[in-house]
Amino acid sequence: MGKNYVDIENDNGETLRYRKHINGRGLVAHGAKVHPEARVESGAYVEPGVRVAAGAKIAKGAWIEPNVQIGSNAIIDANAHVGPGAAIGARAHVGIRSMIGADALVADGAIIRDDEKIATKARIVTDSRGFRLAA
Repeated sequence: MGKNYVDIENDNGETLRYRKHINGRGLVAHGAKVHPEARVESGAYVEPGVRVAAGAKIAKGAWIEPNVQIGSNAIIDANAHVGPGAAIGARAHVGIRSMIGADALVADGAIIRDDEKIATKARIVTDSRGFRLAA
């Protein structure tokens, strides 16, 4: 039986320990809280201070930076990047290769399409088709 964690050195020379999430085998850093009913797929990284609610899905290659909040049943698609301190609402969908800026807020049920870039501290509210609404 293989070990259930990986040690990785960051850019500052600090070693961070990541454990493999029970549901999907993605890497979750020490200090992050991921609900057991959330899915973190292999190849995804969840950094320290992140909170992921039940039913959320973080796809392969996604990177969730420190202190992000991800609501229940939210989807972070493949190779998406969520910047530090951002908040992704319940049932929100962040598309493939999209980038969410630091401290941005994606409202409950909002849709960020593939390859979109959301600015730092932006507030995003969309309708059910992904068209932006006034926030």
